[in-house]
Amino acid sequence: MARIISVHSFRGGTGKSNTTANIATYLASKGQRVGVIDTDIQSPGIHVLFALDPSEVDKALNDFLWGRCRIEEAAYDVSSRLGAPVDGKVFLIPSSLRTGEITRVLRDGYDVSLLHEGLQALIRELSLDTLLVDTHPGLNEETLLSIAVSDVLVIIMRPDQQDYQGTGVTVEVARSLEVPRIMLVVNKTPSSFDHEDVEQRVAATYACEVAAVIPHSDDLMALASAGIMLTRFPRSDLAALYRKLGDRLLRS
Repeated sequence: MARIISVHSFRGGTGKSNTTANIATYLASKGQRVGVIDTDIQSPGIHVLFALDPSEVDKALNDFLWGRCRIEEAAYDVSSRLGAPVDGKVFLIPSSLRTGEITRVLRDGYDVSLLHEGLQALIRELSLDTLLVDTHPGLNEETLLSIAVSDVLVIIMRPDQQDYQGTGVTVEVARSLEVPRIMLVVNKTPSSFDHEDVEQRVAATYACEVAAVIPHSDDLMALASAGIMLTRFPRSDLAALYRKLGDRLLRS
């Protein structure tokens, strides 16, 4: 059975897209057919991690939502761009970077119910094992829909007071929507923090599974989204944590 995994954060800048790209790469390395859909239509960006230039994007998620194409026509096979060969496949469905398209979303919106139809069509038409949804930060109509249809919700947070409060709201909403499994990832954790203590405190605060506590990484900052950590620095501690996170998702 294919699974829908939404990767979400209450605030921007948590490392949500980097985490999504590394999870997708890991699952593909295990032979899975993985879809990644960028539903952050107002500020898309995950295509950069997969080395997909906007000039190569003929059709995007926006085109499907406005009835211009089938959603599978907006899927790009980025498997050869991961930085290392994989046994599976990664298909990216980007959102448009064209200014006019983003402005239209902000001005006119779109029929959010189409997004649900699109997710199911992607799973069916691309024979996916896993569909990863890279969401828009915060809580709006499309993120609520993404959360509601998810089999697993991965919430990315930082050890920061604003993130703590926003994550609490997100967890409550996910529980009210009866998401089968909620997992927390504490990202960009300072090296001076006791990571085991952070994990225990976060788990106790939200009564949720903490899938990983990921440290701040100078290597990741230096990479500056010009590639995927798992393949660029495969022997790093951070890559090992992404593999651990991927294994937990495989078992979920």
